[in-house]
Amino acid sequence: MAASLNDIARIAGVSVKTVSGALHGGSARMAEATRERILAIASELGYVTNLAARSMRQGWMPLIGLVADDLITSPFATEIIRGLDSAARSADMAVFAMTLGGRRDVGAVLEEVRRFRPRAIAYAAMYHKTVALPEGAGDVVGVMINCQEARGRVLSLVPDEEGAAHEITRYLIEAGRRSLAFINLPGLLAGELREKGFRRALTEAGLNEGTMPVLPAVRRAIYSDRAPSLVAHHVAALLDGPNPPDALLCGNDRVAMEVYAALHRLGRRIPDDVAVASFDNQVDIASRLDPPLTTMALPHRLMGRMAADILLSTDPVPPEVRRLPFQMVERRSV
Repeated sequence: MAASLNDIARIAGVSVKTVSGALHGGSARMAEATRERILAIASELGYVTNLAARSMRQGWMPLIGLVADDLITSPFATEIIRGLDSAARSADMAVFAMTLGGRRDVGAVLEEVRRFRPRAIAYAAMYHKTVALPEGAGDVVGVMINCQEARGRVLSLVPDEEGAAHEITRYLIEAGRRSLAFINLPGLLAGELREKGFRRALTEAGLNEGTMPVLPAVRRAIYSDRAPSLVAHHVAALLDGPNPPDALLCGNDRVAMEVYAALHRLGRRIPDDVAVASFDNQVDIASRLDPPLTTMALPHRLMGRMAADILLSTDPVPPEVRRLPFQMVERRSV
């Protein structure tokens, strides 16, 4: 027969409430020696928490629910989920995800997640964007990860896109590059913010922004890695133009990979003739290019860890947007 809280309380000579506090983090106060004795007795008896009973008592299961907005298809999903799961495990919690995609309604998916009675719910997106949650969802979702709520009702953790672009552009300028071009991601919030950071860095350095173009990486209004690419065309036109660039900033590492190929076809050396820098730090690409690519690493794992800390905290948090810094990964392309 499985050991119960009553069994442990009888052997330890304490109340059931004290045992529950030692094992489940309840409100009972006790000396550390008492807590350790209770834990030792529970271990000796092979006590296993009855999650269903615990859920009935406290109103929730030791779970964090994650609504994954196309997240599972992203190469960065593992970093967000790993950060979230690591922090949750340290609090004896587990993470489960339900994917939102195609025709699935946000409200319906949230209701599905709530059926499991999680302690808290997070919403995470594949890429940085604005999300319109349905009415009432602002009281259900505790934190947005890699996206921000359209009406500002939920605390949002997002990458500091503008700050990252400003930092990498300054880095190129400080490396002696004076003629830059940016092959960006059209139609995405990340691309819009990165262009602002790029232009701000040029202005601060006293460079002529008008001679340094921002060009779309694809032939569609919204970037997709499956859209027809314009990268090779842009690189050839830029190098044949009146103000050929000595540095190319790329909207992501996939674009950078195409830039490398275009430069190699034109007989240009990286970084001797043209420096190349990027965003994302998709390691399978960035570390294997020749030379390895200098890029700005997205703070996805940090976002996951911070989200778990926020969800498990008992302190109220304001519904604000927190912008988390990228980390520059210097390799040999600049």
